[in-house]
Amino acid sequence: MKGRKKMSNRERTFLLMILPALILFVAFNTIPLITGAIYSFTNYRGYGDYDFVGFRNYIDLFGDERVRNSYWFTFKYAVVGTILINFLSLLIALGLNSRIRCKSLLRGVYFVPNILGGLIIGYIFSFFFTYIVPAIGKAAHIGFLENSILASEKYAWIGVLIVGVWQAVAMNTIIYISGLQTVPTDIYEAGMIDGANPWQKFWKLTFPMLLPFISINLILSTKNMLMVFDQIMSLTKGGPAQSTESISYLIYNNGMAGGQFGFQSANAVIFFIVIVIFAVVQMKLTGRKEEQL
Repeated sequence: MKGRKKMSNRERTFLLMILPALILFVAFNTIPLITGAIYSFTNYRGYGDYDFVGFRNYIDLFGDERVRNSYWFTFKYAVVGTILINFLSLLIALGLNSRIRCKSLLRGVYFVPNILGGLIIGYIFSFFFTYIVPAIGKAAHIGFLENSILASEKYAWIGVLIVGVWQAVAMNTIIYISGLQTVPTDIYEAGMIDGANPWQKFWKLTFPMLLPFISINLILSTKNMLMVFDQIMSLTKGGPAQSTESISYLIYNNGMAGGQFGFQSANAVIFFIVIVIFAVVQMKLTGRKEEQL
């Protein structure tokens, strides 16, 4: 019987590097996820005793109008936000990757929103939307700007969207710049010889080379938009009239303070599955497009 192969120092070093991260991941991600899934089958209120209720929480979710409205708001916010983030960040990346002065400085400036915390940015924009914009509207006699957008049940979500997109564009821009720098200059020279105009260069040469980076950005931005919380917390707290209540905010607010820990745990499990499905579908679609190109 052969003895087990002795672990080399290199392998032992890699194991010691990975082990702490694995322990932290299991402790703060896997265990809470499993615990929450167990609580989703109970009537636990966050305190006291509880009983197992089977799939009742999951059945009640589909009949709860507040839950349905939060899913509608979150999906609407995520779809519009993902499109705007990737469109704007790609435009900015193309500009910052061109031959302009102070490129490094401008890249740093555009990355600042990503450094600031979501709550801090939210409170700053809350002051801006509540006091500064209405003051400008009144001074310029622009009717629709005279009242805070955050006080409008119909348009408050646009204010939240502006903040979310403004902050998210920074990271996506950096990723797109990284992708643009991997495109060989030879293909542009070949395109110039063939007489390609700027649009043809982008669509036929740049875009296919950027597809892996577009795929990454689509997944990241969709996930982040679906999990919107900080902007809701600092700008509207789900209002007015629960019109901007996202799934994450509903889970937190009603699960922690509303005595619905078990019910909202079921909501969290469903939400987790939805995010996984979104990610898998996006990877399949972008992967298929890459193969075609």
